[in-house]
Amino acid sequence: MAPTFMVSAPGKAIVFGEHAAVYGKPAIAAAISLRSYLLVITLSKSQRTVQLNFRDIGLNHTWEIDNLPWDIFQQPSKKRSYYSVVDSLDPQFLEAIMPHAEAVSKHLPEKQRKIHIKSATAFLYLFLSLGSSKSPGFVYTLRSTIPIGAGLGSSASVCVCLSAALLLQIRALAGPHPDQPPDEAEMQIEHINRWAFVGELCIHGDPSGVDNTVSAGGKAVMFQRNASGPPSVIRLTKFPKLPLLLVDTQQQRSTATQVDKVKTLKANHPEITETILDGIGKIATSALELMSSAVPSGSGNSDALGHWGALIGMNHGFLVSLGVSHPRLERIRELVDYANIGWTKLTGAGGGGCAITLFRSGIEEQTIEELEQKFTTEGFQIHKTILGADGVGVLWPAVFRGTDGKACGEIDQTMFENADSVQGINQLVGVGAQENREGWGFWTRDLSTR
Repeated sequence: MAPTFMVSAPGKAIVFGEHAAVYGKPAIAAAISLRSYLLVITLSKSQRTVQLNFRDIGLNHTWEIDNLPWDIFQQPSKKRSYYSVVDSLDPQFLEAIMPHAEAVSKHLPEKQRKIHIKSATAFLYLFLSLGSSKSPGFVYTLRSTIPIGAGLGSSASVCVCLSAALLLQIRALAGPHPDQPPDEAEMQIEHINRWAFVGELCIHGDPSGVDNTVSAGGKAVMFQRNASGPPSVIRLTKFPKLPLLLVDTQQQRSTATQVDKVKTLKANHPEITETILDGIGKIATSALELMSSAVPSGSGNSDALGHWGALIGMNHGFLVSLGVSHPRLERIRELVDYANIGWTKLTGAGGGGCAITLFRSGIEEQTIEELEQKFTTEGFQIHKTILGADGVGVLWPAVFRGTDGKACGEIDQTMFENADSVQGINQLVGVGAQENREGWGFWTRDLSTR
């Protein structure tokens, strides 16, 4: 049997340009070091089942492999190879999958069950597209350190994990390894990305493709919607790794509601709103130009870091003008400004969700700890993370490492499931905030490009 292995992929934060991106302005999104982790266990040949265990959302279901609709997926006229470019879902495939996807979580309330059905649909679509009716049984167990439903790309991270795991299982990927040629790594990242996008189609219907692109390749991208066709995407492979404080308001919000709010404002005050949206787009462009001339640094005195911070503040101000902030988001900004540790803006749709803070140079750890205590006291959830994180990675075999970094034995499903909270997951298998966890390998894009 194949050894137990694990794949991991990051979430993302929009650094510049949210809402303006809806109207064709450029935006920058970057990977963060909060990640999803997928443990893959191969069963004996006699065990003809596939189990999907998404621990953090309470989804756990087992299917009989021989009962899945392989005949539909393996029609010669429709069979997809692993390097296919799929930009839409096959209606016949979806129809064949739905009875199996809808078998999950029948005991749960309808709202929660719908989320489980979408997750199961994405998994089954990928499993049947890339797998084989003759494959052995598997157990796929997922844990995540990414807040769900907070605009941080958690579903894309999961889809990247599933895509990479399935491609590894059919041996369509090599590496990652230190001597891997950049063009080979680039091609393999794109294969992972393409199939992750298929999973996102199953979950969201009409995704932009940005979240899975950032999660697969890491670092950052600048993206811009076009009037027709897919958005243009510039991969920012030299995007710096910067320490970041991500604060979750714990305030539920609806992306659609916030988008509609800006739409209404634009209808009622078209000229002024367009000026604001254009300003947000120019901030993203300015940030890119700044990065091309002087890379911001999280340590030492960096003029570029200060310039970036100013752009972050202006971007947040524009978003406030559009009416998409929230008192909880403004409280985060107020506390950060009072402590004078950095620059803060909301990230994502707003109306709740999360805020990101880029630290100034030379801030003492005690000052940060005092601020974190204030956040905790007021009911915020804080995450220390890295902006510009690595993309999809593999731990093969999945080996537990002690505090000294030495291998202590294979990670089993029970150990993985019982890891308590974000801290427990990170201690057991996490890449960690510094992204230097021993044993993990990452596909890396050619860093000679922008």
